[in-house]
Amino acid sequence: MDKKFVTKSAKETQKLGENFALRLGSGQANRKTAVVFGLSGNLGGGKTTFLQGFAKGLGIKEKILSPTYAIMKRFQIPKKNKNINSVKNTLSRNFYTFYHVDCYRLKGPKDILELDFENIIKNPKNIVAIEWPEKIKKVLPKSTILIKFKFIDNNKREIEILGP
Repeated sequence: MDKKFVTKSAKETQKLGENFALRLGSGQANRKTAVVFGLSGNLGGGKTTFLQGFAKGLGIKEKILSPTYAIMKRFQIPKKNKNINSVKNTLSRNFYTFYHVDCYRLKGPKDILELDFENIIKNPKNIVAIEWPEKIKKVLPKSTILIKFKFIDNNKREIEILGP
């Protein structure tokens, strides 16, 4: 799944996130664990912007902000709906919950384990997006997809998706 993209605006970064969510819909029905991906890069690098588009791709209408102080936010993935396309309906059949985790303020893996993280990543009906995954690297599953964000300039970002 290794791919590199260059986005020229926040809107393009969101669209890339939305497309990433839609691609997750295929081939996920027989998973034994959650889909977990980590977003790595500097502050302001586009991680939350990408996740705003990702959530839109899941059909989530709530506003997506980085949970820096809450550490983790939980969103229900909308159930099958005749007003959304078939890919989003596939996502709603395969997944029920989207977790957005921000590890920026954590000191290490022990902090995330106190939030029932092990059970969350064991559930195949969950999607878990983790900002600052390097803080909890020791407890991430081997199947974690890594997405790296690099500044090119004020608007442009290089986004590299590295997957198992």
